[in-house]
Amino acid sequence: MLPKLIQSTSSSLLQRITQTHTTTRFRVLYSTVSIYDNIPRKLKKFERKPLVTSINELKREGRKRRKERQKVDEIILQSPQNGLLVQKLIPVAKEVYAARSELLSSVSRLVKYIAIYTCSICGDVHVGDPPHQIKTCNVRGSLSSKEHSWVKGGIEHVLPHVESFHLYDRIGRAVSHNEMLQVDRIPAIVELCIQAGIDIPEYPTRRRTFPVYCVAGRIIDFEKRFPKEISLEKDIDEYGLPYQKKRSDEDTNSMEMHCDDIQAVAVRGMKAWKKMCTGASKLMETYAVQTCGYCPEVQVGPKGHRVRNCQAYKHQMRDGQHAWQEATINDFVPPVYVYHVQDQPLVNELKRYYGMLPAVVELFSQAGAPVEKNYAHTMRVDVVVPEMDEEKWVV
Repeated sequence: MLPKLIQSTSSSLLQRITQTHTTTRFRVLYSTVSIYDNIPRKLKKFERKPLVTSINELKREGRKRRKERQKVDEIILQSPQNGLLVQKLIPVAKEVYAARSELLSSVSRLVKYIAIYTCSICGDVHVGDPPHQIKTCNVRGSLSSKEHSWVKGGIEHVLPHVESFHLYDRIGRAVSHNEMLQVDRIPAIVELCIQAGIDIPEYPTRRRTFPVYCVAGRIIDFEKRFPKEISLEKDIDEYGLPYQKKRSDEDTNSMEMHCDDIQAVAVRGMKAWKKMCTGASKLMETYAVQTCGYCPEVQVGPKGHRVRNCQAYKHQMRDGQHAWQEATINDFVPPVYVYHVQDQPLVNELKRYYGMLPAVVELFSQAGAPVEKNYAHTMRVDVVVPEMDEEKWVV
């Protein structure tokens, strides 16, 4: 009796294992797992951006600073907190600035050959022709069918323009609300490169030769406020803030690339994108960048500005001021994720099988540039997209 029971149990267990293995193998072929684990999800209006440093650590650092201010001892500041440059990061800043110019040149060249579409209602972006038919337009004012209303887009939809106030003195006082129309706003990544050591004549900045001192929480500067080469009447005002100037042409008319091979342009652009993001991340580890927790506002510097122009969630309770926190590379260089176009058109019924890429990477990919391995998970290269008649049989 016992051997028969053992034999029956063993056969039943073997049959279940075989069925599970077959089902798992079939599901791996047509994966239905959530595909966007590594992609930052869109936050709701009332949600705040995740903090880079935990709230407990921020409170601990705040208590430590308050105790240090009670002492009348000098606090030794390291570069760049003392106003001096970090010499080893100056070449990195130059590489980031050059990579940004090359990236803008590549994208402006490729948008003439590859179509870019944006939804006039929700703002979603699609790279390639024709635009996809996936019904993901689910905002106020959208159609009942959730279909997108596609219109022609441009370079600003592939590379969003993030600006920051230009600071003449990065450790000086913050820009006030009354000065928001008097101070230049330039691309945030250009401002980061300027503070890290790049000199641009249109945007003067203060370069100290002697460090500042911190005594009981107060910054003491023994250096002259305005160097001789800076004219107070022409360049900056009496508060040390630069007057607003006419934008240079380096943002709109980036350096021309005399190359007719579109694939070569895409390869150079892909390398420039990687170099710019890697270098900016390295600079942000040393030079502080602040962002609002509820809106896309960014300020390069140790503290945020005091301009009351936040219109995000509960801005009335903050009197329009921003909820500043430490920024990440996604706040500084926001990647716009789009569906990765393969050989066949994208349809709504098969949307769970499609991968996604940053819009600029998808643009270079369609132009013939190879995609790096770190995008393999979001591209879902290990997933086979079934045909329409096969999809109904997927478990």
